[in-house]
Amino acid sequence: MPETEITLLLNQLSGGDRGAFDRLFSLVYDELRRLASHYMRHERRDHTLQTTALVNEAYVRLVNRDQGGWKTRLHFFAVASTVMRHVLVDHARARNSARRGGGIPHVSLDGAAVITEERADEILAIDRALDELAALDRRQAQVVELRYFGGLTLAEAADFLSTSPDTVSRDWNSAKAFLYRRIGGER
Repeated sequence: MPETEITLLLNQLSGGDRGAFDRLFSLVYDELRRLASHYMRHERRDHTLQTTALVNEAYVRLVNRDQGGWKTRLHFFAVASTVMRHVLVDHARARNSARRGGGIPHVSLDGAAVITEERADEILAIDRALDELAALDRRQAQVVELRYFGGLTLAEAADFLSTSPDTVSRDWNSAKAFLYRRIGGER
């Protein structure tokens, strides 16, 4: 993926060129699909939220947010991974609401996307625990978003956070321990 072209498009977005987002999206689409498929790996084979639906919903949300702050490729993908997290959480909440008789029939992201009951509960538990972690240690929560939801490597997360891979590794291990304790207590 041509880093300079992505950076150029991000600069054009910062300058107010709304058409640059569509060009950027077509350039990064395959990478966004890779991130989305990373999320879907934890899902049962016969019941998955489709990768395409997740990418498309993330696109809609990304295009509607303030895009002036994206400075680098890594920053864009970190924001995209956070948006994908929110798409999954919203989808899981809708699934749970429908399960509890939410009244209105749930329409999935693309009409065929399905998220399992177990996966919905897991995503919501992770989201709650991650919010709790963010209140205690924002960087550890960012590491989880970048690694778990964004699929970034330790080195990529370290680059994005302007810290060392060793620090990210320690944060990742501490955050995982915290999340396991919190999520384990909910089950």
